[in-house]
Amino acid sequence: MRFFHPSAKISIFSEKLPQRTIPHAKAGLHANCTQMATFQFIIYMLKYSKDGVSVLVIIDRRRAKKNGLFPVKAEIVHRRTQKYFPTGVDMSPEEWEKWNGSRRSSGKGRRIESCFQRLCKEVNDLCEHGNFSLGILAARLGKDSGMMLNSSLASLAGEFMKAGQVNSYYRCRSALNAAEKYGGKSIHLSSVTPEWLRGCERFWTDEGKSCTTIHIYMKTIKCAMNTAKSAGIIKEAQFPFGKGRYMIPRANSRRMALSKEHIRRIMNYRGPGHLEENRDLWLFSYLCNGINFRDMLYLRHENVIDGEICFIRHKTAGSSGNPKMIRATMTEQMKQIMDRICIPYEGDPKAFLFRYAEHTHDQFSISRTVRRIVGQCNKALKEIAAELEIPCFTTYSARHSFATTMLRGGADLPFISESLGHSSIAMTENYLAGVTREERRRYAGILTDLQ
Repeated sequence: MRFFHPSAKISIFSEKLPQRTIPHAKAGLHANCTQMATFQFIIYMLKYSKDGVSVLVIIDRRRAKKNGLFPVKAEIVHRRTQKYFPTGVDMSPEEWEKWNGSRRSSGKGRRIESCFQRLCKEVNDLCEHGNFSLGILAARLGKDSGMMLNSSLASLAGEFMKAGQVNSYYRCRSALNAAEKYGGKSIHLSSVTPEWLRGCERFWTDEGKSCTTIHIYMKTIKCAMNTAKSAGIIKEAQFPFGKGRYMIPRANSRRMALSKEHIRRIMNYRGPGHLEENRDLWLFSYLCNGINFRDMLYLRHENVIDGEICFIRHKTAGSSGNPKMIRATMTEQMKQIMDRICIPYEGDPKAFLFRYAEHTHDQFSISRTVRRIVGQCNKALKEIAAELEIPCFTTYSARHSFATTMLRGGADLPFISESLGHSSIAMTENYLAGVTREERRRYAGILTDLQ
């Protein structure tokens, strides 16, 4: 039997629930529950659905309260996760069945329906704005846990995890850990003011965090605060970011290119096997158009085509439009590196070039593998730099070094931009190292060389 509630456009229907297992009742529970550990029952419940979110009203018979009654709750179901909200009404099973069976609005019934309609309105509003989550709903309903920056960032990280956005997930998790280090485990959204953010920035700066890292953390916190503002958890006047409030510091352009001399010494380095192997990984990245380690470690034999390494950056593979195919010429040095550390081709074009890769479609497993290899490589590169007495360099500097070496060798910006897979030349310019003293002197000579 089903009919529609006239005001809230909700349905009230009868449903036979599957058999449920209930723990043996303790003394004082309702007699009906003490007689059996499992039972089936028919209930009439209010139900509302919107964009994959369901709101149900149920009586929770698992444990009676001291008054011998059972709490009536609203159950929210989203992505197979349930969260319960109290209606403030307690009923006996007989009272519940009588109310549902007659569908008359008693005093308790009106309170239940009022609570239910409020929940439906909040769910509808959040779904309409496209930012529904159980954490945000709890915050809008006045739950303290949802009013915290901590839980807002945790909820945001959870959304990124479900969406498979690995880097966004780790950025959010890092921002949460950094914020808690400054503000503790209970940071109320209302306490996140421009003054609080400035204090946080000073704290992170004193810790040695770079301007780029602080920029990333603050952008993540701003995202969480924007979500809270859109959900109505905080008002516009409470939003701490913007002109006249708190301005996020600009990220530094990290120019980490090595000079030709330093690269030559790295190529000629001889040392323990594990250091040479990690040196080879860095050199392969440098020679292969500054390929990102995520893309490099998961190259397959099918990416080797007619003497070139051909690949699409993972970062842009899922973007709209036609992602750019990057082609890097296989130099003799690259072939020698492949002979030393790559898996020989045995007829399977889908086989990985490097032995570090694992066959999995789980982006988080891939990310963990890449982070582990990058970590061990950076540690080895630090040792090599100390031995060679050159500036410390990392896996990321291979990309900057490729771009800068190509520019100083006479390659034009469009070619370098295409080789890196950038969407614009302006992005490529951020990778290029500043002009050296020798170049400034040479360029200064042009001013007087008028022949």
